[in-house]
Amino acid sequence: MSVTRRRFSAALAALPLFSADAKGWALRDQILARIKAPVFPKKDFVITKYGNSVSQAVEACAQAGGGRVVVPAGEWLTGPVHLKSNVNLYVAKGATLKFDTDPKKYLPLVLTRWEGLECMNYSPLIYARGQKNVAVTGEGTLDGQADAQHWWMWKGTRGNGGGPNQNRARLALAEMAERDVPAKDRVFGEGSNLRPNFIHPFECQNVLIEGVTIIGSPMWEIHPLHCRNVIVRGVKINSHGPNNDGCDPESCSDVLIENCQFDTGDDCIAIKSGRNRDGRRINVPSENIIVRNCDMKDGHGGVTIGSEISGGCRNVFIEDCRMDSPHLDRVLRLKTNSVRGGFIEDIYLRNVTVGQVAGGAIDVDLTYEEGDKGQFPPVIRGIHVEKLTVKKMRSVLYLRGYANAPIKDLTVKDSVFESAAKPDTLEHVEGLKLTNVQVNGKALQ
Repeated sequence: MSVTRRRFSAALAALPLFSADAKGWALRDQILARIKAPVFPKKDFVITKYGNSVSQAVEACAQAGGGRVVVPAGEWLTGPVHLKSNVNLYVAKGATLKFDTDPKKYLPLVLTRWEGLECMNYSPLIYARGQKNVAVTGEGTLDGQADAQHWWMWKGTRGNGGGPNQNRARLALAEMAERDVPAKDRVFGEGSNLRPNFIHPFECQNVLIEGVTIIGSPMWEIHPLHCRNVIVRGVKINSHGPNNDGCDPESCSDVLIENCQFDTGDDCIAIKSGRNRDGRRINVPSENIIVRNCDMKDGHGGVTIGSEISGGCRNVFIEDCRMDSPHLDRVLRLKTNSVRGGFIEDIYLRNVTVGQVAGGAIDVDLTYEEGDKGQFPPVIRGIHVEKLTVKKMRSVLYLRGYANAPIKDLTVKDSVFESAAKPDTLEHVEGLKLTNVQVNGKALQ
């Protein structure tokens, strides 16, 4: 781990600890009190004054001490944008900022995490590393222009004619991580076909993503990594490609996701903290995360924790959200296994209204992917659900733990599940408590 990484990880570890009596939703209030939006100098740098170059405008803005880099109404083409401290990329109403689909434009390589593993890879479309006070705001649209011919086919799905795909590089990266190859020597990029993320602040403090619409993402849309004090507010995401997660805070602390709309090709929100040996080596959890007043349509999960969760996760609060789609698989989803390991604890959900989901409303699955084939049994405990209403679902509970690592202390209260097609799945669950719960018109105790 680099000196910079050690210092940043130490800073996260030095966050104030809460007293033993600061439990539940009272803790959420303390977290909210700390989260503050960055403030920028009132100076505008319009890209038309810099040859329509977003990057040149960012450089001028940073050298002048900060402000807004303004993308005015109209369609504009850009390569990767690397934000700097005190710079707010503002995409005005009526503006569409389109990102070049030529992978060569996303060189030189940058340090990132790809599916929870550190490597040198293509630059994300919008990237910032080690910066303070950065933002992407406005009422305009960010268009990654990904489709079946650009970026998405690298997933290696059927129908790409055996063309370039990520499979070989994905396996090679996993093998390097298990051997502790330094991240700087895990070099991918050209020929490897590992797709970049869209917006990727890395080791940043005071991050704001607000108001924009995001479409056509190569992979994960908003991916804060090792960040502190993050706000994602009023964002609209409509991108249905493979692994098109909406917002993936990873090894972050003090995160607020509110008033957003998600319509995605994968999880709407997926909280992560690194994968396997890499996640345990870096060992920074995701914690103190609030999700409120969001709308979820299509996706694998409304709010998901995992599967890259080897660094752990605690203190997640979900409230006042709405979900509804036959193509939304689950409401609350926790997924890991004994290869990933990690812990997931103190998760709170309340006042969530759901029309329909295709699978289980509450899904906690320790048999995900590799299942119980590792030496790091995960710890899952303290999941609290209240005032959850679901009109249509496959089942209410899908809970699969291990005999040596049961799912502990899951409570559901004051909730109504109107049409569950199948009975619950309960394997190795301890301390399940149901209070004032109705399923298919019948009260459960």
